[in-house]
Amino acid sequence: MTARILLVEDDALLSESLAFILRQEGYQVDVSASGGDALDRATREEPDVVLLDVALPDLSGVEVCRRLRAFSQAPVIFLTARRQEADKIVGLDAGGDDYLTKPVQTGELLARIRAQLRRARMSAARQSHAVDGDLDLGELSLNLPARRVTVRGQVVELSAREFDLLRILAINAGRVVTRRTLFDSVWGPDFFGDERALDVYIRFLRRKIEADPDRPTIIHTVRGVGYRLEPTKHAENPPR
Repeated sequence: MTARILLVEDDALLSESLAFILRQEGYQVDVSASGGDALDRATREEPDVVLLDVALPDLSGVEVCRRLRAFSQAPVIFLTARRQEADKIVGLDAGGDDYLTKPVQTGELLARIRAQLRRARMSAARQSHAVDGDLDLGELSLNLPARRVTVRGQVVELSAREFDLLRILAINAGRVVTRRTLFDSVWGPDFFGDERALDVYIRFLRRKIEADPDRPTIIHTVRGVGYRLEPTKHAENPPR
């Protein structure tokens, strides 16, 4: 499957040049010239790698990266003219994965992209291997082969669709799963019904697994994007 790259660069000549090179290498490339547009595109397109200029006309690349990390784990490679170590540290602390200074050398850029894609694939493979059996998420645990869910020590009965929805959220615990991904995974990519069905099933799940469904601590809404399942701490044993 061809990797998708989101190129965020407001220098039109540089953007056009890099996009051409990347497409020649066989990548799908989406181009954005502003931070706001980049975040919109990342939500819709779910890129495999983001090439992110630090100096953008609306939001800084660092701020874009921080917001991106609320719903995506795609590797981020910063592109910048700044060479100071402090600038690199700020970008990496915001969630970036790599840092290249301009002028960008084509060979090095392509090598960095390949390296990030390899790491992402290895991470996905480890995650897939880890979820063949049990998922322990604190108060919530799932036995995937048996399709059994336990909450605070009690087995909870879920419908098939409720379990499938919870499974996707649990596998991606700590990360936002977009509404599109949830629909594609649970309802199928050809679903064209009422998208409020997702919110209805989230309510069903919260009633069954949350201590207080009106104040959820496990399944969190990320408004306009999707949902995030947060692992909880195991309940403390009461003192004797």
